[in-house]
Amino acid sequence: MVEVYELLTVVVSLIMVKLFHWIYQWRNPTTNGKLPPGSMGYPIIGETFEFMKPHDVLQLPIFVKERVLRYGPVFRTSLFGAKAIISMDLELNVEIAKANHVPGVTKSIARLFGKNNLFIQSKQSHKHVRNLTFQLLGPQCLKLRMVEDVDLLARTYMEEGARNGCLDVKETSSKILIECLAKKVMGEMEPEAAKELALCWRYFPRDWFQFSWNVPGTGVYRMMKARKRMMKLIKETVLKKRASGEEFGEFFKIIFGEMEGGAEKMSVENAIEYIYTFFLVANETTPGILAATVKLISDHPNVMEELNKEHEGIVRGKTEKEAGLTWEDYKSMTFTQMVINESLRITSTAPTVLRITDHDFQVGDYTIPAGWIFMGYPNVHFSPEKYDDPLVFNPWRWKREDLSSILSKTYIPFGAGSRLCVGAEFAKLQMAIFIHHLFRYRWSMKKETTVLRRFMLTFPCGSDVQFSDNTDVDNSVSH
Repeated sequence: MVEVYELLTVVVSLIMVKLFHWIYQWRNPTTNGKLPPGSMGYPIIGETFEFMKPHDVLQLPIFVKERVLRYGPVFRTSLFGAKAIISMDLELNVEIAKANHVPGVTKSIARLFGKNNLFIQSKQSHKHVRNLTFQLLGPQCLKLRMVEDVDLLARTYMEEGARNGCLDVKETSSKILIECLAKKVMGEMEPEAAKELALCWRYFPRDWFQFSWNVPGTGVYRMMKARKRMMKLIKETVLKKRASGEEFGEFFKIIFGEMEGGAEKMSVENAIEYIYTFFLVANETTPGILAATVKLISDHPNVMEELNKEHEGIVRGKTEKEAGLTWEDYKSMTFTQMVINESLRITSTAPTVLRITDHDFQVGDYTIPAGWIFMGYPNVHFSPEKYDDPLVFNPWRWKREDLSSILSKTYIPFGAGSRLCVGAEFAKLQMAIFIHHLFRYRWSMKKETTVLRRFMLTFPCGSDVQFSDNTDVDNSVSH
């Protein structure tokens, strides 16, 4: 009996030694150099729960601010089971963005995108799909093809919202975006398939950033089911169109024309993966930013008044009352562009540079190890040295700036380097046209509407706007 007790004591002791050794290694990762200061938190969990606490969208996360005060502008942590470096240093962020290609996504997001996704494979494949995307979303294509479609959809949904007395900005923007892209990518779709594609988005959880455990009841499990559902729909539509010789949208024509013209650069399976990701990324960014922008506008009567003047002038300048917007109309929306730039600056409180370092990176006395996730925050957006009263929403600060620029030394809402968002101009176009049609009516947003960030933008009370009883086009503004 004594021997069994002694053996059990030895086994338990060995397990405890092993456990403490593992915890020590977790909290003190070994590298080829000196790590930036910081804490790795609890094993596996790290500091995830503190990092994901909701915060006001107009403020940097408390998690980040507290650690910057404690450790400085560059520190280490662990999030979602992955080792991470968080940086508030603009020069370092841009340097990492230019030197590293692989996106810094968690395992849950990698699962959502799929292992064969061209966005997260080699530099060459990513460059190829960027070039394809630019053919659809570059300025020339927007000018020739997109303005009319976005304008018609925005006008239609705004009229419907006015008749109903209210409209959900985020949901409506999502519908406009998906319908516009679906037409350009897939061509005409059967009504049932189009309806199913629109419904797919309801099955995606709002939080992409989760632990990667794919078991029933978890967010990742729901994401994978949603992914499977949407991929199946896209694949069935594409294969059916190819088999019957039906007309594809412009984007698939570009892909398949390239494939048929010589060596196949993208398989049908990869094309479907790419289209899926294309829809996914677009739908999770622009609608939320637009809803936050409308909230900022509604909170500032002086901004509403100036926007009203601008859009009233555009409508008054039309020879036909119901004439659609043109590219020239869009480019003439100077103050609207100032509002959009200011909104992008002030709501960029999430990392705009996300990478996985492919080699050890030296930063002063510290080393950023290869394989770690790098998260670069746009702290420069809130620097009083670069922007007067940086936490104040002030579109007029852009009066003498180049409004066509999507990247500068002090402005990085769309990222930097090889991962600079290729759809940036399309996002701004959609936002401007939506705002234009919104200002054709009397409208207001609920005072209780709040915009929070839990890495992604969230709207706990929704993002509804109310229209006045008079649903006719009206260019005056509710204060």
